[in-house]
Amino acid sequence: MHPPEIRARARQVFLSGGTVAEAARSVGLNYRTVWHWCRDRPVPVVQGTALRCFRCRDNVDVPADPAAYAYLLGLYLGDGHLVTTARVPVLRISCSNSWPGLIDACDDAMRAVLAEKVQRVQQQGCVNVQSYGKHWPCLFPQHGPGMKHERQITLADWQQKIVEEHTGDFLRGLFHSDGCRFANRVTVRGKQYVYPRYMFTNESTDIMGLCQWALDLLGIAWRMNRRNSLSVARRDAVAALDRHVGPKS
Repeated sequence: MHPPEIRARARQVFLSGGTVAEAARSVGLNYRTVWHWCRDRPVPVVQGTALRCFRCRDNVDVPADPAAYAYLLGLYLGDGHLVTTARVPVLRISCSNSWPGLIDACDDAMRAVLAEKVQRVQQQGCVNVQSYGKHWPCLFPQHGPGMKHERQITLADWQQKIVEEHTGDFLRGLFHSDGCRFANRVTVRGKQYVYPRYMFTNESTDIMGLCQWALDLLGIAWRMNRRNSLSVARRDAVAALDRHVGPKS
């Protein structure tokens, strides 16, 4: 199955006055295949998400908005689910009703990365921000059957490059999905102290490792306070994370 843009390019050569042989040479394919496209049936017009999927476009190596992609990747690894069993795949991110700003940010990121349309489906206590598109699996190869913490989660080389260049946006997605910023209160010798603290919780050791890796890239100190929970509590580390994440809204 050849990408639709290849078929469209060959057909464009033919419709511009070229022969089938010239059209075949233009895309480096055999005569019979291209003849079938040009003579036997029309070629589907490349449209919709196919036009926006940088993984399927020729000479396009990065998303149109890599910062939005890094943020959406963090959201997906936290509270996202990609359904590929339906006729058209659907990406869903579950966002708490408590954070309307997060719902808007998720919606905006989906549109910036790939989506033509985004739906908000109200559930008990949360909103599923979702978008149908055949090319979502191209952008999130971590999808698969079962829960994320039950299977291996690793980034592709091209995803690692994006995260390395937009680490703060990736961390913002992770903490906006499975993290929080709150006021921690401690009492020492009868005196109470209050200071801000970040927590990130995830059952997947692989996703936790990606969070640790991203924090290390920015030189932000962290520690594991439980098996599945990471804490950022040092004053300079919290200040650094504030510049990239900040509290949910």
